[in-house]
Amino acid sequence: MSVMNLQARRTPAFPRPRAVVAALIAATVLAAAVWPALAGPDGDRRPAPVMSWRGASWLERPDRDAEQRPDEVIRAMGLERGDVVADLGCGTGYFARRMARAVAPEGRVYAVDIQPEMLDFLRKGLEEEGLANVEPVLAKTDDPNLPPGALDWILLVDVYHELQQPKAVLAKMREALKPDGKVALLEYRLEGLSAVHILPEHRMSPEQVLREWEPAGYRLAARHEFLPSQHFFVFEKAEDR
Repeated sequence: MSVMNLQARRTPAFPRPRAVVAALIAATVLAAAVWPALAGPDGDRRPAPVMSWRGASWLERPDRDAEQRPDEVIRAMGLERGDVVADLGCGTGYFARRMARAVAPEGRVYAVDIQPEMLDFLRKGLEEEGLANVEPVLAKTDDPNLPPGALDWILLVDVYHELQQPKAVLAKMREALKPDGKVALLEYRLEGLSAVHILPEHRMSPEQVLREWEPAGYRLAARHEFLPSQHFFVFEKAEDR
């Protein structure tokens, strides 16, 4: 997973409740005002900057469990022993390590990132936890380097909005899925107030997601809204492609 550094991604905390409410309202108004400027010249969404590996500590922040509920996400995916899965944009391996335990011992996790330094953090965490069923994969901006037709699940957490060549990556992901394979996509909500602590370019609406995923040959199979700040989409291959 990638975004940008902590200082740029998070807005400052406000100590008083009244100030918090005022900040939420102001941030929502600002997001509505500036979002059109974030579109590219052809009207498409402009990808957000990729978070540097120097902000990796934010991916292991103490409150992430409460915010992103990784165990609930993995249960909703229904991962099983022996599944072959990928964590695309794995960062430090926060989700990859949990997925590895869910599919062990026969299952395998491809932990994919475009930054070698992130994969170094991943390897350190795997060694500390004694996990041997995770394969680090260095991706390209247009290719996650996943084996064709091999994956039961691909997980993307707060990373799709940063893909600099999303159409190419969506095509490669589709090739990597088994016929009944699925994709779990988590993105901070662009609409409403639940994710105003995240900059607008690092959030997405359901309309944006569907506008990009459906033409790429995906069908929305399920949508969960139990996370405090994020949409949780499940996609599968569309039958007509």
